[in-house]
Amino acid sequence: MTVDYYYKVGGFIFSVSLPQGVDAGSLLPSFKSFCCEAVQPEQCLFRITAQEHPQVPSVLDGDLLDESVNDLGYTSLFAVSDGYRVEIRHTSRAAIHHLRADSRFTSAVAAVFWEDCHAGSVLCSMIRIVYSQAVLLHGAISIHASVVSHSGYAYLFMGKSGTGKSTHAALWMKYIPGTELLNDDNPVVRIQDGTAWVYGTPWSGKTPCYKNQGFPVGGMVRLRQAAATAFLPRQDIEAFVLLLPGCSAVRQDKILYGALCSTLVQLAEKVPVALLYCRPDQEAATLCFTMLANKKIDD
Repeated sequence: MTVDYYYKVGGFIFSVSLPQGVDAGSLLPSFKSFCCEAVQPEQCLFRITAQEHPQVPSVLDGDLLDESVNDLGYTSLFAVSDGYRVEIRHTSRAAIHHLRADSRFTSAVAAVFWEDCHAGSVLCSMIRIVYSQAVLLHGAISIHASVVSHSGYAYLFMGKSGTGKSTHAALWMKYIPGTELLNDDNPVVRIQDGTAWVYGTPWSGKTPCYKNQGFPVGGMVRLRQAAATAFLPRQDIEAFVLLLPGCSAVRQDKILYGALCSTLVQLAEKVPVALLYCRPDQEAATLCFTMLANKKIDD
């Protein structure tokens, strides 16, 4: 027996089916503010079912496409005949959890070992993986960034791990009155009626910031550490190149990757994009805010 739970993230509704007796609130605490009423199956972006008695696939098939290590653990992605297979383990010696999804990530089955103390984190990661691919065909992108809101707009800070995205967001909150954190790791950006919006999600890295809110995008900035501060606006292909790293998509899938690129082209046309060389200080935050606010006024 399973119980269905419904969530709405970035305007997209999806369902998670859990074994009866599994407490969704305790298992997925970051999802609480995203709960919504049940809808018809055709209204869901995707459905993910967690098996009550997970069985390791008898044949671990597929071609390895990608391997990564992050705060959520060790993740491997495989292409299989009917879609994709994912293996996740929280540590190098932990039990392996399995996920199998169709080619467009509209349906997925998760084999989660509930005895694992990290089962909730693993399932959370699995949902993020499915969500990040499913939204691509609907004009949306899951992106690695820290986001703040100010005066009705939101600003995204992107960069390699360790670049200082969270630090820069904190500097805005410290030195620019009225600034609030929207998400610190994995927001979703979506084109709606010709306007780019960014939404908070249940995935915010090490910072517990799970706000079910959305704002028009006021600017997207890639950070690079430097001794001197410089704000360099970018347009067209240069803007596209700045936005592409950190966006989640199966690069080997022509349809999903093509959808990602199409949305990025629109973003590069619709929102201010810039490269910010900076130190982690007040000058960098103030300059970035001033340039983006002026750009918004000019538009």
